[in-house]
Amino acid sequence: MRILISPDKFKGSLSAGDVAENIKAGLCDRVPDAIIRTLPMADGGEGTADVIREACRGEWVNCAAHDALGRAIEARYVWLHDRGTAVMEMSAAAGMWRIAPGERDLLRANTHGVGEMMKDAAKRGAKEILLGLGGSATNDGGVGMARALGFRFYEAGEHELERPDELVRLTKIVLPAVVAAVSAANPRTSMQPSQLPLQAKIIAAVDVRNPLLGPRGATRIFGPQKGGTVDQLETLEGALTRLADVVSRDLGCDLRDTAGAGAAGGLGFGLMSFCRAEVKPGFDVVAEFIGLRSAIEEADVVITGEGRLDEQTLEGKAPAGVARLARQLGKPVFAIVGSGSETPAVRALFNGVLVLARAGITLEESITRASELLQERARELAQMM
Repeated sequence: MRILISPDKFKGSLSAGDVAENIKAGLCDRVPDAIIRTLPMADGGEGTADVIREACRGEWVNCAAHDALGRAIEARYVWLHDRGTAVMEMSAAAGMWRIAPGERDLLRANTHGVGEMMKDAAKRGAKEILLGLGGSATNDGGVGMARALGFRFYEAGEHELERPDELVRLTKIVLPAVVAAVSAANPRTSMQPSQLPLQAKIIAAVDVRNPLLGPRGATRIFGPQKGGTVDQLETLEGALTRLADVVSRDLGCDLRDTAGAGAAGGLGFGLMSFCRAEVKPGFDVVAEFIGLRSAIEEADVVITGEGRLDEQTLEGKAPAGVARLARQLGKPVFAIVGSGSETPAVRALFNGVLVLARAGITLEESITRASELLQERARELAQMM
C-alpha cells in the first residue's frame, strides 16, 4: 500500500512537517510494510515558505526589515537558487505574531517591512517573488509596502501621508522616481514598465477571496480580529475607499472588487495595484510548487489534516484542496484534525475524519498532546483503510 500524508499545520501546536511525521509514525506501528511519503502542505498562509523550502530544497535568507509598528527586526524568506525565486510570507515582517495584544494599533500598523523583504529579494536577483498573504497585523491596503518600494502618498499641500488612517485625506500618488523595468505577462495597470518598482514577476498567494471594501472586505471581516474598534474600522474603511479612488485615477486601474484584494488587510489590492502582481489561490500555487498532483497519482490512499476542520476549510484551505484533488484522481482520502465538526459537506469530501479532541479530551489537552494523539489517531485510521 502506498500512502501519501499531506497535511497543513496545526496552528499554535505543530508545523505541517511535524504533523506529517507523527501521522507516519502512528501508521508505521500498524502497517509497517506500507510505502509512506510525507508531503507537507500549505495554502498561502503562515507555513507556506517552509513547506516550499522543504519540498524544493530551498534555503532561508535573513534580511533587515521593520515590523508592523516600525520596529527594526530580522525577517527571513526562502531562496530557491535554481529558479531565481524568493518565497516569502508577509507575516514574517508584518505578522500578528510579532505584536503583543496590548500593542495592537490598526491605525498605525503598516506593511513597510514587506516591501523591504521584496527589495532584498530583488537585490539578490529574484526573477519571481511568491508572497503568501496571511496572519497580518495590518489594514493599510499595501501602502506601507508601496512606500518601501518608492511610491509616495500626498494630501493637499504636498504633505506626505504615512499612517493608514491618514489616507482619508489622500489626494495624489507619486510613482517611484527611479525604478527598474518589470517583466509582467499581463499588465494590470496603465503604468509604464519604467514606472514600476521591481524587476520580478510577483505572485500573491491567498486563502481568501474577499474584496477590498464593503461588508466582506478587509476591514469589516478581518479588522475586528486584529483589535480594531468600531470607530477605527469606520476610519479605515473610509481610508481604503479613498485609496482605491485615487489609485483608479492616478494609476489607471480599479481592482477593489477583485477576489483576494482584501487579503492581509488589503495587501492583495496593493500588490496588484502597485506591483502588477497576480493573485492566485494559495493552495493552487503551493500544490504546483511541490508537485502534489503527481504525488497523489502515485498513492493508493491520501491522508490530510489541519488544526480545525469546519465549513471554512472548504473555502480554499489546504485539506479541502488535497481532498478534492484526491477525489478527482479517484483516490480515497482521510483527514486527521485537531477539532471540528462533520457537516454534510465535510462528510461528502472525506472518506473519514478522525479528531484529536473527543470525549474525555479537552481542546487544550489535544493541543498540548498533539504529537501523541496524532500517532494514536493514525493507528486507528490504519484499521479503517
